[in-house]
Amino acid sequence: MKAAELRESTVDELLKKDRDLRKELFNLRFQHATGEIENPMRIRAIKKEIARIQTVITEKNQRKAS
Repeated sequence: MKAAELRESTVDELLKKDRDLRKELFNLRFQHATGEIENPMRIRAIKKEIARIQTVITEKNQRKAS
């Protein structure tokens, strides 16, 4: 998901998406450790998506504080 699309979401929606992605990342790491992972590059993509979401949440909170 692009950052522009994330900026249209509310903070609550972003936090929910962040929680879901962190659960998925945990499961992917577990699969990687057991050697069952099909697409190891998905781990990197999930990490970047979490970072994008955190960035947008920070931007929204700073805008709200100003």
